[in-house]
Amino acid sequence: MSQDGARVSQDGAGVIRVLLADDQRLFREALALLLSVQDEIDVVGEAADGAQAVELAARTSPDVVLMDLRMPVMDGVTAIRLLRADHPAVQVIALTTFDDDDDVFPAIQAGAIGYLLKDASSQRLMEAIRAAVRGESVLEPGVAAKLVSRVAQLPPPVATPLVAPLSGRELDVVRLLAGGRSNREIASALFLAEGTVKNHVTSALVKLGARDRTQAALRARELGLL
Repeated sequence: MSQDGARVSQDGAGVIRVLLADDQRLFREALALLLSVQDEIDVVGEAADGAQAVELAARTSPDVVLMDLRMPVMDGVTAIRLLRADHPAVQVIALTTFDDDDDVFPAIQAGAIGYLLKDASSQRLMEAIRAAVRGESVLEPGVAAKLVSRVAQLPPPVATPLVAPLSGRELDVVRLLAGGRSNREIASALFLAEGTVKNHVTSALVKLGARDRTQAALRARELGLL
Protein backbone atom coordinates (compact mmCIF):
# COMPACT_ATOMS: atom_id res chain seq x y z
CA MET A 1 0.00 0.00 0.00
CA SER A 2 1.06 3.59 -0.58
CA GLN A 3 0.85 6.21 2.17
CA ASP A 4 -2.62 7.26 1.02
CA GLY A 5 -3.85 3.65 1.09
CA ALA A 6 -3.75 3.06 -2.67
CA ARG A 7 -2.46 -0.32 -3.65
CA VAL A 8 0.81 -0.38 -5.58
CA SER A 9 2.78 -3.13 -7.25
CA GLN A 10 6.20 -4.25 -6.08
CA ASP A 11 7.96 -1.93 -8.53
CA GLY A 12 5.95 1.03 -7.19
CA ALA A 13 3.67 1.38 -10.20
CA GLY A 14 -0.08 1.70 -9.79
CA VAL A 15 -2.02 -1.49 -10.27
CA ILE A 16 -4.59 -2.22 -12.96
CA ARG A 17 -8.16 -1.92 -11.72
CA VAL A 18 -10.27 -4.79 -13.09
CA LEU A 19 -14.04 -5.31 -12.99
CA LEU A 20 -15.49 -8.78 -13.63
CA ALA A 21 -18.89 -9.38 -15.24
CA ASP A 22 -20.16 -12.96 -15.53
CA ASP A 23 -23.44 -14.59 -14.53
CA GLN A 24 -21.72 -17.83 -13.49
CA ARG A 25 -20.84 -17.20 -9.87
CA LEU A 26 -18.35 -20.04 -9.57
CA PHE A 27 -16.39 -18.90 -12.63
CA ARG A 28 -16.52 -15.27 -11.49
CA GLU A 29 -15.20 -16.12 -8.04
CA ALA A 30 -12.48 -18.37 -9.44
CA LEU A 31 -11.40 -15.61 -11.83
CA ALA A 32 -11.36 -13.07 -9.00
CA LEU A 33 -9.17 -15.42 -6.95
CA LEU A 34 -6.82 -15.96 -9.88
CA LEU A 35 -6.41 -12.24 -10.48
CA SER A 36 -6.22 -11.22 -6.83
CA VAL A 37 -2.90 -13.02 -6.36
CA GLN A 38 -1.37 -10.90 -9.14
CA ASP A 39 0.51 -8.01 -7.56
CA GLU A 40 -0.38 -5.67 -10.41
CA ILE A 41 -4.15 -6.40 -10.38
CA ASP A 42 -6.84 -4.97 -8.13
CA VAL A 43 -10.27 -6.59 -8.62
CA VAL A 44 -12.57 -3.65 -7.85
CA GLY A 45 -15.93 -5.34 -8.35
CA GLU A 46 -17.93 -8.33 -9.58
CA ALA A 47 -21.16 -8.12 -11.57
CA ALA A 48 -23.65 -10.88 -12.34
CA ASP A 49 -25.10 -9.21 -15.45
CA GLY A 50 -24.49 -6.37 -17.88
CA ALA A 51 -26.62 -3.86 -16.01
CA GLN A 52 -24.66 -4.43 -12.80
CA ALA A 53 -21.42 -4.09 -14.76
CA VAL A 54 -22.42 -0.67 -16.10
CA GLU A 55 -23.50 0.45 -12.62
CA LEU A 56 -20.35 -0.83 -10.91
CA ALA A 57 -18.10 0.71 -13.57
CA ALA A 58 -19.55 4.13 -12.79
CA ARG A 59 -18.82 3.61 -9.08
CA THR A 60 -15.41 1.89 -9.22
CA SER A 61 -13.71 3.43 -12.29
CA PRO A 62 -11.97 0.28 -13.54
CA ASP A 63 -9.21 0.33 -16.13
CA VAL A 64 -10.38 -2.94 -17.68
CA VAL A 65 -13.67 -4.86 -17.64
CA LEU A 66 -13.70 -8.60 -18.34
CA MET A 67 -17.14 -9.05 -19.85
CA ASP A 68 -19.10 -12.23 -20.48
CA LEU A 69 -21.41 -11.80 -23.47
CA ARG A 70 -24.37 -14.04 -22.65
CA MET A 71 -25.90 -12.81 -19.40
CA PRO A 72 -29.43 -12.15 -18.09
CA VAL A 73 -30.99 -8.69 -17.57
CA MET A 74 -28.55 -7.04 -19.97
CA ASP A 75 -26.28 -8.93 -22.38
CA GLY A 76 -22.59 -8.22 -22.66
CA VAL A 77 -22.69 -6.54 -26.07
CA THR A 78 -25.23 -3.96 -24.87
CA ALA A 79 -23.16 -3.38 -21.73
CA ILE A 80 -19.99 -2.90 -23.79
CA ARG A 81 -21.74 -0.33 -25.97
CA LEU A 82 -22.96 1.62 -22.93
CA LEU A 83 -19.58 1.47 -21.20
CA ARG A 84 -17.72 2.70 -24.26
CA ALA A 85 -20.20 5.57 -24.66
CA ASP A 86 -20.23 6.68 -21.02
CA HIS A 87 -16.70 5.71 -19.98
CA PRO A 88 -14.48 5.76 -23.09
CA ALA A 89 -11.30 5.38 -21.02
CA VAL A 90 -12.48 1.97 -19.78
CA GLN A 91 -11.26 -0.90 -21.94
CA VAL A 92 -13.43 -4.01 -22.29
CA ILE A 93 -12.25 -7.54 -23.01
CA ALA A 94 -14.96 -9.99 -24.03
CA LEU A 95 -14.28 -13.21 -22.13
CA THR A 96 -16.66 -15.95 -23.18
CA THR A 97 -17.12 -19.64 -23.90
CA PHE A 98 -18.23 -19.02 -27.47
CA ASP A 99 -16.34 -17.92 -30.57
CA ASP A 100 -19.12 -17.95 -33.17
CA ASP A 101 -19.77 -15.02 -35.48
CA ASP A 102 -22.95 -14.01 -33.65
CA ASP A 103 -20.80 -13.12 -30.64
CA VAL A 104 -17.50 -11.97 -32.13
CA PHE A 105 -18.61 -9.34 -34.63
CA PRO A 106 -21.16 -7.52 -32.41
CA ALA A 107 -18.71 -7.43 -29.49
CA ILE A 108 -15.97 -5.84 -31.60
CA GLN A 109 -18.44 -3.44 -33.20
CA ALA A 110 -19.67 -2.43 -29.74
CA GLY A 111 -16.14 -1.47 -28.75
CA ALA A 112 -14.47 -4.48 -27.12
CA ILE A 113 -10.71 -4.13 -27.43
CA GLY A 114 -10.11 -7.84 -27.01
CA TYR A 115 -11.88 -11.17 -27.28
CA LEU A 116 -10.68 -14.22 -25.36
CA LEU A 117 -12.19 -17.62 -24.73
CA LYS A 118 -12.65 -18.73 -21.15
CA ASP A 119 -10.26 -21.61 -21.64
CA ALA A 120 -7.40 -19.19 -22.36
CA SER A 121 -4.35 -19.62 -20.15
CA SER A 122 -3.81 -17.31 -17.18
CA GLN A 123 -0.68 -15.99 -18.93
CA ARG A 124 -2.69 -15.13 -22.05
CA LEU A 125 -5.33 -13.40 -19.92
CA MET A 126 -2.72 -11.30 -18.11
CA GLU A 127 -1.13 -10.35 -21.43
CA ALA A 128 -4.55 -9.28 -22.71
CA ILE A 129 -5.22 -7.15 -19.63
CA ARG A 130 -1.85 -5.42 -19.88
CA ALA A 131 -2.34 -4.89 -23.62
CA ALA A 132 -5.81 -3.42 -23.07
CA VAL A 133 -4.40 -0.83 -20.68
CA ARG A 134 -1.92 0.14 -23.39
CA GLY A 135 -4.80 0.43 -25.87
CA GLU A 136 -3.77 -2.70 -27.78
CA SER A 137 -6.21 -5.31 -29.05
CA VAL A 138 -5.73 -8.98 -28.23
CA LEU A 139 -7.81 -11.55 -30.08
CA GLU A 140 -7.61 -15.32 -30.02
CA PRO A 141 -6.12 -16.40 -33.39
CA GLY A 142 -9.31 -18.32 -34.22
CA VAL A 143 -11.42 -15.30 -33.36
CA ALA A 144 -9.24 -13.01 -35.47
CA ALA A 145 -9.65 -15.39 -38.41
CA LYS A 146 -13.44 -15.34 -38.00
CA LEU A 147 -13.44 -11.56 -37.87
CA VAL A 148 -11.39 -11.23 -41.04
CA SER A 149 -13.57 -13.86 -42.73
CA ARG A 150 -16.74 -11.98 -41.77
CA VAL A 151 -15.36 -8.73 -43.16
CA ALA A 152 -14.42 -10.53 -46.38
CA GLN A 153 -18.12 -11.37 -46.88
CA LEU A 154 -19.21 -7.74 -46.67
CA PRO A 155 -19.69 -5.65 -49.81
CA PRO A 156 -16.32 -4.15 -50.76
CA PRO A 157 -16.05 -0.56 -49.46
CA VAL A 158 -14.61 2.29 -51.42
CA ALA A 159 -11.04 2.13 -50.19
CA THR A 160 -9.38 5.48 -49.71
CA PRO A 161 -5.62 5.55 -50.34
CA LEU A 162 -3.13 5.23 -47.52
CA VAL A 163 -1.60 8.33 -45.99
CA ALA A 164 1.74 6.72 -46.91
CA PRO A 165 2.66 3.21 -48.07
CA LEU A 166 3.45 0.61 -45.42
CA SER A 167 7.05 -0.48 -45.29
CA GLY A 168 7.81 -4.17 -45.70
CA ARG A 169 8.37 -4.57 -41.97
CA GLU A 170 5.18 -2.67 -41.10
CA LEU A 171 3.26 -4.97 -43.43
CA ASP A 172 4.77 -8.01 -41.69
CA VAL A 173 3.65 -6.61 -38.35
CA VAL A 174 0.12 -5.82 -39.56
CA ARG A 175 -0.30 -9.33 -40.95
CA LEU A 176 0.68 -10.84 -37.61
CA LEU A 177 -1.47 -8.52 -35.49
CA ALA A 178 -4.39 -9.35 -37.81
CA GLY A 179 -3.87 -12.93 -36.69
CA GLY A 180 -4.37 -11.93 -33.05
CA ARG A 181 -0.69 -11.79 -32.07
CA SER A 182 0.43 -9.55 -29.20
CA ASN A 183 3.44 -7.24 -29.52
CA ARG A 184 5.54 -9.78 -27.63
CA GLU A 185 4.50 -12.60 -29.95
CA ILE A 186 5.15 -10.46 -33.03
CA ALA A 187 8.58 -9.51 -31.68
CA SER A 188 9.42 -13.18 -31.19
CA ALA A 189 8.18 -14.17 -34.65
CA LEU A 190 10.11 -11.39 -36.42
CA PHE A 191 13.19 -11.43 -34.15
CA LEU A 192 12.65 -7.80 -33.16
CA ALA A 193 12.67 -5.92 -29.87
CA GLU A 194 9.20 -5.43 -28.42
CA GLY A 195 9.73 -1.66 -28.43
CA THR A 196 10.55 -1.80 -32.14
CA VAL A 197 7.34 -3.70 -32.81
CA LYS A 198 5.38 -1.09 -30.86
CA ASN A 199 6.88 1.65 -33.04
CA HIS A 200 5.95 -0.25 -36.20
CA VAL A 201 2.40 -0.75 -34.94
CA THR A 202 2.04 2.95 -34.13
CA SER A 203 3.34 3.93 -37.57
CA ALA A 204 1.06 1.42 -39.31
CA LEU A 205 -1.99 2.73 -37.42
CA VAL A 206 -1.23 6.25 -38.58
CA LYS A 207 -0.72 5.20 -42.19
CA LEU A 208 -3.87 3.06 -42.20
CA GLY A 209 -5.91 5.79 -40.52
CA ALA A 210 -6.94 3.32 -37.82
CA ARG A 211 -7.63 4.03 -34.15
CA ASP A 212 -6.67 0.58 -32.88
CA ARG A 213 -5.24 -2.78 -33.94
CA THR A 214 -8.59 -4.34 -34.81
CA GLN A 215 -9.50 -1.46 -37.08
CA ALA A 216 -6.04 -1.63 -38.62
CA ALA A 217 -6.57 -5.30 -39.48
CA LEU A 218 -9.95 -4.55 -41.05
CA ARG A 219 -8.54 -1.60 -43.00
CA ALA A 220 -5.64 -3.72 -44.26
CA ARG A 221 -8.15 -6.34 -45.37
CA GLU A 222 -10.15 -3.70 -47.26
CA LEU A 223 -6.99 -2.63 -49.08
CA GLY A 224 -6.10 -6.20 -50.03
CA LEU A 225 -2.95 -6.25 -47.87
CA LEU A 226 -3.86 -9.46 -46.03
